[in-house]
Amino acid sequence: MAILEAPHTQPSGRFDNRAADYRHLQALPLSSAMGAEIRGIDIRAIDDAQFAELEHALYRHKMVYLRDQQARFEDQEKLTLRFGNFGVDAYTAGVEGHPNVQRVVKEADESSPMIFGGNWHTDSPFLERPPAVSLLYGAEIPPYGGDTLYANTELAYQTLSPGMQELLVGLKVHMSARKVLAGLRRHTPDGMDVKVTSIDMDVEERTLVDGAVHPLVRTHPKTAAKSLYVCPTYTVGIEGLRTEEASPLVDFLCGHILQPLYTCRLRWEPGTLALWDNRACMHHASNDHDGYRREMWRTIVEGEVPA
Repeated sequence: MAILEAPHTQPSGRFDNRAADYRHLQALPLSSAMGAEIRGIDIRAIDDAQFAELEHALYRHKMVYLRDQQARFEDQEKLTLRFGNFGVDAYTAGVEGHPNVQRVVKEADESSPMIFGGNWHTDSPFLERPPAVSLLYGAEIPPYGGDTLYANTELAYQTLSPGMQELLVGLKVHMSARKVLAGLRRHTPDGMDVKVTSIDMDVEERTLVDGAVHPLVRTHPKTAAKSLYVCPTYTVGIEGLRTEEASPLVDFLCGHILQPLYTCRLRWEPGTLALWDNRACMHHASNDHDGYRREMWRTIVEGEVPA
């Protein structure tokens, strides 16, 4: 009898999420695959040496988080600008007086099949210059539920066979939000009041639908590491391939990335600030906290044209 191989890679021995030996902060890895808690920093008074190590930790661990931060909009804006210019948010207009801060809210009395970020994705890859880094602050957190999951797309690329890596290099994916907009239309049939829970959407539909074409394997501009740039929410095709050819490949790659071994899970607390590198990970917000209010503040850093 033939022995069937497992459908996905089990990358024994390839994990290296150890913390570097930092002088101005402490990094505590969250899982073997990715993620780390950062201690010893107050973002209201972060200095250049602390920021340099925070940035290094972010690119090493793909997602980092800080507990017990007493942040205001201004504090989050200042930290965001240390990484680069504000990115364009394709979905919301931001807070009055703080257009680059997006409030992500689900009220306690709301029950919706859709929540902002509630599918595996990387932020806004349908833009010509997708966000480089996203920052999310927990202003009000339910007693349980509302966790965010992350998956390491760099590690997933590294554990593919050399033959598959060679096959993928040179391919380009078409990223579009048309599936997201179709889902919104199903839940708002009149097509007028586009909302996800309590979030008023300010959508430039043509930009979202037309999308952009990017390398399926992208190179990080800071570390030169390669990662898979594909996700089940926004990837709608591969340039030069028919749908019946592209779909199985996209499905395989997304399934490969989303193996539990490549992931970590962040449980939020009030005052938690998370930062993640959209060039090297996917994430997923959990819609499992009906009956409890959840308010997050989001800012994004403008990225480069993926290469």
